[in-house]
Amino acid sequence: MIKVLVSANKKKINILGHADYDDYGKDIVCSSVSSITITTINAILMFDENYISYRQEKDNFEIIINENNKIVDNLLKNMLNMLHELATDYPKNIKIEEED
Repeated sequence: MIKVLVSANKKKINILGHADYDDYGKDIVCSSVSSITITTINAILMFDENYISYRQEKDNFEIIINENNKIVDNLLKNMLNMLHELATDYPKNIKIEEED
């Protein structure tokens, strides 16, 4: 299962795990999460490379929000909305949680 962990102060988002919908390379849920996440990060970085920082490892993606502003907030809100929709369609494969 993919877990999307959003920090309470909205300064960090971790995306962990594998959806286990299908094998690696064939998993449409993992592919969707990756596409949503990478598109959002690329959009933010087009405005300013200092707005966020990120770290990607196998089955672990971390986004650190360095500067909250309308652009960053709206793009991340859109990303989380799309991930929530995906979690509604695939509740056994993706879960979104807010951390303390």
